Amino acid sequence: MRIDNMLALVKDGARDVPGVYRMTSADGEVIYVGKSKVLRTRLLSYFRAQFPRDKGARILREAATLEWEVLPSEFSALLRELRLIKLLRPRYNVAMKRDARYHAFVRVSRGPAPRFQVVRGAGTDETGTYYGPFRGALQLEEALRELNDVLGLRDCRLDQPMHFADQPELLTLPSRTPGCIRHEIGKCLGPCVAAVREDEYLARFRVAKAFLEGADDAPLGPLRAQMEASSDALDFERAAVMRDKIRRLESLREQFARIRFALESLSFTYAVKGERPEDGRTYVVRRGRVRDECPTPRTAAERRALDQRVAALLAQQESRQATVPGHEVDEVLLVAAWFRKHPKELKRTTPIELPVDSELIA
Repeated sequence: MRIDNMLALVKDGARDVPGVYRMTSADGEVIYVGKSKVLRTRLLSYFRAQFPRDKGARILREAATLEWEVLPSEFSALLRELRLIKLLRPRYNVAMKRDARYHAFVRVSRGPAPRFQVVRGAGTDETGTYYGPFRGALQLEEALRELNDVLGLRDCRLDQPMHFADQPELLTLPSRTPGCIRHEIGKCLGPCVAAVREDEYLARFRVAKAFLEGADDAPLGPLRAQMEASSDALDFERAAVMRDKIRRLESLREQFARIRFALESLSFTYAVKGERPEDGRTYVVRRGRVRDECPTPRTAAERRALDQRVAALLAQQESRQATVPGHEVDEVLLVAAWFRKHPKELKRTTPIELPVDSELIA
């Protein structure tokens, strides 16, 4: 009876237009959020599930109510779906995986001895800082390993306890025994075995960040010196190894530069049409993230009001580095994927000019 009532509701009221829907259990829990550009067809498909184990059938069995909202475009529906999932965390929605197979991020871990970690997305950590998105996780990991080796940064597990040389409680401990293989072979400063002071490690980490952000070439210096020394000693095999390491690091830095440029290029206003002229929406996108939205202006006064909103938004200074806050990673992926899939839509956008001094903000 309950399912029959929901089916009748869809048949009577839903239309094949873009929209977002949600299913709620008897106790009021939103168990699933979805979207479609043909809403009625998508909702009816739940009632045609062939097997009890189908995801749609399982969701429907638990749902007590079904509701939806019509949106002006598929882009609007995608954005609304993403935000509802992040807000409500429905248990039948898996983590957003837009382009996750193809893109990776470099996460800056927190804690006393930070490290770089290649991840597929923010996951549940929405408070961290991320660089990206990048294509090619394996190549990214190899290049970061070179950077870690040159500067002696750790790449051990995130929950590895750190013991710095300047921690007072370590002064009474017996002499250090081998415990970090990378430290023993000279590729890690050894923050986990009290082989380095905390300020020394953090200084090296800052050098790594400056290199990735294009502000410092320091990590390339030792490799170039080793390559030249090997070449002078006629050890061309080792010189070639050093050359390849340099190329990987230079390629990594170039990727970071391209990401910075790509994020800057994703700064514009984007107007989408609805069924009726008054249904249109305009989105203000800054560095790949939707910062504001409003009905598309239809009069000169409304256009001036939008210009004022954009100006107020641009007055808020932001970093022009390749970093993305964790809670905005999924939205950057959504926006980038939408305009890559629909290049004609990108031509309909109106670029906005970012303040030049925002580059100074860390």
